[in-house]
Amino acid sequence: MMVVDEESRLIRETVRRFVERELMPLEAHVAKQQVAGDDGSALTNAQYKHLRVVSKELGLWGLDAPEALGGFDLPAVAMAGVAQELGRTITPFVLPPDTPNLKMLDAVGTPEQRERHLKPYIEGRTVSCMAISEPGAGGDPAGIRTRAERTADGWALNGRKIWITNAEKSDFMIAMARVGEGKRQEGVTAFIVEQGTPGLIIERSIPMVGDTLTYELVFDNCRLPEGAVLGEIGAGYAPMQLRLISRRMEMASTCVGMTERALDILCEHARQRVTFGAPLADRQAIQWWVADLATRLHAARLMIHDAAEKLDRGEDIRHEASMVKVYATELAYDACDHAMQTLGALGMTKESPLFHMWGRARIMRIYEGPSEVHRQAVARRVLGGRR
Repeated sequence: MMVVDEESRLIRETVRRFVERELMPLEAHVAKQQVAGDDGSALTNAQYKHLRVVSKELGLWGLDAPEALGGFDLPAVAMAGVAQELGRTITPFVLPPDTPNLKMLDAVGTPEQRERHLKPYIEGRTVSCMAISEPGAGGDPAGIRTRAERTADGWALNGRKIWITNAEKSDFMIAMARVGEGKRQEGVTAFIVEQGTPGLIIERSIPMVGDTLTYELVFDNCRLPEGAVLGEIGAGYAPMQLRLISRRMEMASTCVGMTERALDILCEHARQRVTFGAPLADRQAIQWWVADLATRLHAARLMIHDAAEKLDRGEDIRHEASMVKVYATELAYDACDHAMQTLGALGMTKESPLFHMWGRARIMRIYEGPSEVHRQAVARRVLGGRR
């Protein structure tokens, strides 16, 4: 049974109103900007500042951050609802801070790291990013080759990262590197790298499908202090998985919101558009698309809620997170595709939110692990008795 407490319900309603009153009215501008350029700046400075002011006044900052640092410490069930509401719009605005990195910093950060990085992060004064993927180590994060070696006064990082979002505007990043000669998960360690650190080179930007801008980075003898290690040396794989699980849950929930919006657009057009003397809503092909999407949407909501409840109880949900990530991203892609097909030429225009949601759904089938990798992981657990 899906049970949501009153506070979580009110937060979700507040986010929904924020999306409808503040974010959706900006979609025409966002679509125009994203089509015109590839620099990722869809909002003007004035628009961005306005959204920060309004969202902060509504109490929407630090929703799942620890109370000791000024947050609300909302459970995963509530945060799933927040992400679903934000997924209904193409306006790119993140309620500070970005949840996945927050969880990793909160789980293994030292008191000094929490004060220096986590606190201003929660307060919306800083931005962060995550540097895991490398050429040849994208869907397999245990295969990273970036190395960290001890120096007289700390560490030196050498290697290359790619497909890193927010790299240029981040105040700090969490970079994964390998310490020692261990293979696969052995030796994987997390480091906090501040923007402007000598040896950190942002080599190029890479425009992606879905209005996303990523970057390729180089660590060229990047010197870090001893206190830059996040968590234990050689034990970074587990907290990295914690971050990835949080991100996969957020992504799946976002896709539920995207599916809702695409289905609404499809149904509205099908009811109004008349062809050959009858509305599209009377066509069996359209009806079956609607029925299938509505059924899968209901299933996705239940799957996410179940996984979120288990996460709130402290259970290991790697299995569930893989399933919901695959299921929800593929659902959102199909929903956008069917909606675009229903709208015909109108669905192909880049002025429509559908085009931008379709691109985001497509790239989400790759981000945080491709569908094929997650299916393989799920199959291994099931075939192995889920040990």
